[in-house]
Amino acid sequence: MGTVFCTTLYYRQKEEFAMQKNQFVCYNDTMIIRSEIPKEVQYVADTLESRGFEAYLVGGCVRDLILGRTPKDWDLTTDAHPTEIESIFPETFINNDFGTVGVVSETEEVTLKVIEVTPYRTESEYSDARRPDSVAFGVSLEEDLKRRDFTVNAIAYRLKTEEIIDIYGGEADMQKKLLRAVGNATERFREDALRMMRAVRLAVELDFIIENDTMSAIAENSDNLSRISKERIRDEFVRILNSKHPMQGIVFLEKLGMLPYVAPDLLRGIGVAQNQAHAFDVYEHLLRTMQHAADKDWDFDIRLAGLFHDISKPETRRWSDEKKDWTFHGHEVVGARVAKKALKDLKFSKEKVDRVTNLIRWHMFFSDPDQVTLSAVRRTIANVGAENIWDLLKLRRCDRIGTGRPKEQPFRLRKYTAMVEEALRDPISVKMLKIDGLRIMEITSEKPGPKLGFTLHALLEEILDNPALNTAEYLEKKAVELMHMPLESLKSLGEQGKIKRDAEEAEAVIQLHKKHKVD
Repeated sequence: MGTVFCTTLYYRQKEEFAMQKNQFVCYNDTMIIRSEIPKEVQYVADTLESRGFEAYLVGGCVRDLILGRTPKDWDLTTDAHPTEIESIFPETFINNDFGTVGVVSETEEVTLKVIEVTPYRTESEYSDARRPDSVAFGVSLEEDLKRRDFTVNAIAYRLKTEEIIDIYGGEADMQKKLLRAVGNATERFREDALRMMRAVRLAVELDFIIENDTMSAIAENSDNLSRISKERIRDEFVRILNSKHPMQGIVFLEKLGMLPYVAPDLLRGIGVAQNQAHAFDVYEHLLRTMQHAADKDWDFDIRLAGLFHDISKPETRRWSDEKKDWTFHGHEVVGARVAKKALKDLKFSKEKVDRVTNLIRWHMFFSDPDQVTLSAVRRTIANVGAENIWDLLKLRRCDRIGTGRPKEQPFRLRKYTAMVEEALRDPISVKMLKIDGLRIMEITSEKPGPKLGFTLHALLEEILDNPALNTAEYLEKKAVELMHMPLESLKSLGEQGKIKRDAEEAEAVIQLHKKHKVD
């Protein structure tokens, strides 16, 4: 069922194009575009023009202005040489190997602090499918636009004359909501293979259709993505997930052959049927879970966790003769490990990897809702962290929608949410006890050592079961009692605080590592 859906989504763009090709939208004219130009950008352009050089806005900022969107970046191109640009402005710096000069402006607005000015240039062969072997400055604007990736990004706007230069029909393509490569698509993608991912990203950000020849060229050259750094791939991947249509973006990556170079583990879920609680295969369920987070405009970490939360269902799937259905015991444990490796491969920060995999590890926080107790809720909070518990609940809501179920928050989930609110007032870590190690040493005259740690964990385990006991008076009395126990007895008791919470995970890791050979 999932495969049919994905194919339908992939080819939907052809139907939309057939419907839209005779419908034209009235976009802003050039006078309106000029009124949207920030004074900092206007100053840089006017200064270049006053020195006898041409100055054009170019690329994504022109595209966004025509579409009525607020540009995130402002880029100018000019016939001036990099050294000439540097000599004109008081504070500049060379921004890359291609002659781009960053002109620093006096503003607190982050997006306008640096205005990038790039000389007209032509580029040689791209032997590594990432960057030109050499560049030449001082050519014409027409030659400069020729090297751009897509027609909608190959439009220039001269502020001095309010003239739009649109050699490749970018405005017409915008009217059709069409994303088309400049010139020969295969040549553009062989110059920089990341442009193929950028095509998908722009399509989902702008809600555009990828033109057929452009799409075919992506499919034919997708293996060149293996030559692109993981950092650059990650950046485009992040923007796809942060769009309003990340599900469609992942489907395009898969259908056009790019997903193996981005998130290959997702491919294993295609066609893998689930139990009767699910209407979709594992792959489609993951995409729908992620999409619901986008529909709710929830942050990136929830979207990413949604995309990977059931990533290891394929290898943990077993048939149960008793239930007459599929089971996936321990998939969250294995999945957290698989997701951690995938996210590290994409060069996400350690903080991001830890947070997302933490959500994945604990997303099955109540496998049997009828057995939920307040102490169990406290342990969930202790496991995932109080700062992450609400995102964990959001992930669970997305998970439910991803199954095809109509209700996002059934009664039992609402009940659990209420219990979380109650539990958050209770201790969930050693730090929240009304006693600490220094106080225990003070009242027992003991020195730092293993007994101290065992005592604190033993106290925490008792408080998790009964938060009312979290008083200084009770804990001091109990601590004295515990510290007088033999070390081995105290160790056994204290370790229960850890073992009890981690037993399920530890056992699952050992057994599943052995059975499924997960490293």
